[in-house]
Order: sequence, then C-alpha cells, then structure tokens
Amino acid sequence: MPKLPDRVLFGAAYYHEYQPTPRLETDLDLMRQAHFTVIRVGESVWSTWEPENGVFALDWLQPVLDGAHERGIRVILGTPTYAAPPWLARAYPEINVERRTGQPMGWGGRQEIDYSHPAFLFHAERIIRRIIARYADHPAVIGYQVDNEPGNEIFHNRGVFQRFVDHLRHTYGSVEELNEAWGLTYWSHRLSTWADLWTPDGNAQPQYDLAWRRFQGTLTTDFIGWQADIVREYARDDQFVTTCVSYPRPTANDEALTRRLDITAGNPYYRMQDSLALPYARDTDQGWTTDGTWALYQSADRMYSSRQEPYLVTETNAQAIGAPWINEPAYDGQWRQAGWALVSRGATMIEYWHWHTLHYGTETYWGGILPHSQEPGRVYHQLAELGADFEKAGELVGRLTPDADVVLVYSTDTKWALQETPMLPDANRGPDRGSYEAVFNAFYRGAFEAGLQARITHPSQLFGQDPAEYAARHPLLVAAALLIATDDELRWLERYAAAGGHLVLGIRTGYEDEEARARLERKPAFLTEAAGVWYDEFSTLDGPLPVVAADDSPLELPENARATRWADGLQLAGGEWLASYVHPHFARWPAVTTRAHGDGRVTYVGTVPDPALAAAVLRWCAPEPDDGWRPAAPSQTVTGATAQDGTRLRFVHNWSWLPTEFPVPVAARDVLTGEDLGAGESLRLGPWDVHVLAEA
Repeated sequence: MPKLPDRVLFGAAYYHEYQPTPRLETDLDLMRQAHFTVIRVGESVWSTWEPENGVFALDWLQPVLDGAHERGIRVILGTPTYAAPPWLARAYPEINVERRTGQPMGWGGRQEIDYSHPAFLFHAERIIRRIIARYADHPAVIGYQVDNEPGNEIFHNRGVFQRFVDHLRHTYGSVEELNEAWGLTYWSHRLSTWADLWTPDGNAQPQYDLAWRRFQGTLTTDFIGWQADIVREYARDDQFVTTCVSYPRPTANDEALTRRLDITAGNPYYRMQDSLALPYARDTDQGWTTDGTWALYQSADRMYSSRQEPYLVTETNAQAIGAPWINEPAYDGQWRQAGWALVSRGATMIEYWHWHTLHYGTETYWGGILPHSQEPGRVYHQLAELGADFEKAGELVGRLTPDADVVLVYSTDTKWALQETPMLPDANRGPDRGSYEAVFNAFYRGAFEAGLQARITHPSQLFGQDPAEYAARHPLLVAAALLIATDDELRWLERYAAAGGHLVLGIRTGYEDEEARARLERKPAFLTEAAGVWYDEFSTLDGPLPVVAADDSPLELPENARATRWADGLQLAGGEWLASYVHPHFARWPAVTTRAHGDGRVTYVGTVPDPALAAAVLRWCAPEPDDGWRPAAPSQTVTGATAQDGTRLRFVHNWSWLPTEFPVPVAARDVLTGEDLGAGESLRLGPWDVHVLAEA
C-alpha cells in the first residue's frame, strides 16, 4: 500500500504551460510563502506532451518538478487522456462520442472520446507510459491522477452497443432468460435472437435502461482501473494512484471506481457568499456546484463514503467558479471555513483550481488564486491564512475519521433508474430526473438541520456486514427511496432493526427488485411487518402540505413542518401513527409512523419531508447526545472527528456576519491559537469564523 499523507496537503492545480509570460520561480516562491505543500500538474495537455502522432515532448515539465522539489512542494502528476489532441481526432474520427446512435457530438471541448475504443486505448497507453516512465523517479512526485473527472458522457457508439449486447449475452446466457428478466412480453418486445435488440436511443423499457446505465458505469470504472494498472507498473512503492471524481457525472459509479485506486479524490464546488449563511432558508436544486452549507458537508461525506476512509480534494473554489456571468468569490473567512469543514469530514488534501486565472480559453473567467494581473490579492492572502492553519495543526488533523450520528444509504443504481424513469414531477409537470437526489437530500439536510453528523454508505459496503454488529456501531440508519434492491438486502434491513437499530424508511424503498421490476409483495416489500405499515396507493402532491403531530405522539413538530411532492397511502398494521397531513383527503393516511421491532424500531416517512419535518423526525430518532457538543446558535455547526493518535477533535463554525459564542462542554485546547479553555468557558466566534479544539 502506498504511503498516503499523514498531514493535510495544501495547494493548487498549476499549469505553467498556460502562463502568458515565464514566471516559474515567482509562482513557486509565492506558493511557498502561502504554505503550499502540493501542486497538481500535466493532466490537461496531451497535445503538448505529443504535438504530433508519435512525436513526443516530455522535458518541458522538468523545471516545474525541480523547482517544486527545491521548495519542499510535492507533486501529483496527471495523465492527459481526458483531452484528446486534434491530430488524434483527425486520424480516428470514429472515437468521437455519439450522444445518439450515428450522431457524433463533435470536437472543440473536452471528454469527447469513446474511451473504450481500441484506437484510442492504443494511443492513450503510449502517452501514459511515456510520461510516467519519464517522471516516476522524480523525488517531488508523490502520486498520480489518471484522467480527470471521468464519466461525462454516455456512449451510443455502435461498437459500444455491440459490446453491450455481448455483456447481456454473457450475463443472461440466452435471449429467453433476458425476455423473462426484462418482461419483454410487454409491447411485443420479446427477442428471438440477440440481433433483435434495439439501440437505446428510443428505448422506453426501464429494465433495459438500468442495464444500459450499469454497463456505461463499468466502461468508466474499467477505463480508470486500466490506467491505474499501467501507472502502477512504473510507480514507486511510496506513490499513490487516484483520479478526481466529479460525483454528478452520469457514468461515474464512485464506489466501484475508487475500489480500483489507492485513495479517493474528488472535486467539491460550492456557491459562496450568502449561500453559506446559516440559517439557510432556500430550497434549490443541487448540481455540480452545491448550494447551502448543508450541501458542502454532504459533498464531503460523499467523498468519504466512496471508500469509507479519508480522501483528497483535488479541486475546489478559488475565486468565482463556472460561467463568466456568475461571480461569487467568498466573503473574508469563508475559504478558511470551507477548508476546515472539508477536513473535519475526512479531507487530507485541499487543492484549489487553480493557481492563476487563465487569459484565454473556455474558462477565462473561472477565477484562480491569482487574478488576471498575476499579482497576489485578497484570495491569495485569505488562502495563505488557511495554509498557515494547516501548517500549525500538523499531523493532528491529517487523515481524520469523522463522527457519525446517522448513516444514510446511497444507491447509485436507484439514482440511474430514477434518472431514466423519474417518480417525481418537476415544476412544469415534466419528469424530474433528480428524483432520487430530491429524496436523499431531504433526509441528509434534515440531519444537518437537526445538528446531527452523517455518514453515507453504499449498498455494497453495507449489506455484507453483520446487521447486529452494524446496529451496535451505528444505531440510526436511513434507507429512503432505496428503489433498486435485492430481496436479501431488504431482509438485511429488517434484521438490522430487530438487532437493535432504528431504521428510518422513506418512499419507494423496497418497491422494485434488482431488475427494476415492481415487486409482487405489498410495500415496503419484506419490511411491512417490521414497520407495522403497508401501502398500495400513492400520490404526487401539487404543493406542500402542513404536517402536525398526532394525539399522544412523542414526535414534536414545528409549525412550519411540511410534506412535499409525494404521499404514500399508508395503512397501519401494528404501527403507531406519529404525524398527520392537514388536508381533507390526505389526512386519512399517516405522514409518519413507527413501530418497535425486536430490539429496535422502524420509522416510516411517507412523503418527501421538508427540512423542518425531516429534522424533527431525525432528532427524535437519534440517540440522545450526552456530550454537549451541539450548536449553541442557529448560525453554528459543531462537528467531531478522531485523529490518528486518538485525540478527539471538535470543529466549531459560525456561518454568519454576527458574532456568536459557544460554551465549551469539556476542557479543550484551541489547536490554532494554543489557548486552553475550561469546561463551561465561552468560546467567542467572529463573523465567518472557525475554531479547531482538541479535547483535553
């Protein structure tokens, strides 16, 4: 196993080849003054490494690596396979991605390549081997990033489709088995031979859709694993191999993909300024940029979940991000807050995209640490403060294990299924292809609003464990909208509750099997007895409905608690009615129920809860905290983690312009100021402030 960093690495992506004037020494000196310890290089410029077919220029990076090494700055070297050079596109036009069969997407951007095509793989392997062989022994290089944000396109190329047919043939064995598994009697789709299978462009069958999306995911996973294996032929024992994951990419199955690597790395981008203010009242869709402090923490927990271990941040906000018409550089203090938030949830590297703002190209106004003038400004000085923090904290804050009050199950299969066949309408009554995220995010945000720390897990990481042992370690588990699941996985959830866990179920959990076929059993399948509730009817909602606690309910609901978008027609069968819809029709059904089951409990939430309802339910479900480390003001977050040496660390944030105070429940030391605080002493937090405390 390569040696991974023991302390938080701090730096940026650095492209000296993009600089309009030579300034290598100046750049590296400024980095060192800002306490940089790492840069990422080389991943975007295949046409610089190989300007013509078979003509290589490999020496241009040597001064960058040498200069970094002289200053104690370590280097992550990238492979350039996500941006094909024009000569390759001209020589092999068939490698261009087809977004629909026979319709190439064209050239001029990036990631336009069918990376399963043999011609592309030949040239990709050649350039990978040339670059890595040239620089593997350089003492500055600590690791490699293969490709960049993989999984951006779904390939409809004819060769890909034929490989898909072969994949189905090996998976199912015969067309008769496929006809049975997919229910192809419907609309006269039964196959008589594998040649009968239609291309996916006009497909309307959910079973086909899910198989197609899974196959596309394996193409991405296999491509990244293939590159990693090549790099490992040259890498030293102390060097790691990773890629940077953009989690919304349509064919990125992060849990499977990162299994082929040494460490997870990801790119959390987030809106800044007032989007980080708490309390946070907006209800916005999340995309490749997140909106809200809760969503920043969710990005961090998603990265931790990929391998259930600390991770690297390979890209995150420097100045404005994205399109030139959106410019929201952070307020003073927010970069520091966000950096520590990511570290508190397991990040062991914070690397910005990128060092200097580009003077040409698509991303001319995507702000780097240095502005177009190349003179250090507010961003540089703000980030230098964070670099000084990390230098002062040292190994104490590297490779942390974040706390978890609640675990949420994240299903990539369900996400893919609901992107193709959504269950929720959008605002215009069209299909909401973010249906899965809408439900998952509702519960994650509810946990955040309740002051709970979340751990995210994948089905493949969860269901192989002993349910009783898991319940002892993690007594609160949320399985919301777990649409695609096997019988055994649903039975595991029942055993988890029986063994003492508190299982929270949300809509559509247990409704379909692993082939996306609706189950025969009453829903939630295999869990109706444990939950004490079942349903056969459900309805979408035109607007939010007030939800109130039932008579004698232990659930305390605020006046603004609302059900949104969906209501299951729940029927009690031994369960307890906890909350009701305020509506002349929907009031016949409970909104929230609960039932003791074995040594544990199952709570069912039959709607998409708004933040107030979700927070109230999860606050009631969570074990009562007894350590005092909970926010003392609406603008505060308090998270905990365990250091490598066992030290208990606490991260206290104030996401507001208004100063607040936090009563420290036990004696602690401020890691960054060295100040000792006694139990009960008040910690003062300024605007957009964060303190890192080590329990005494």
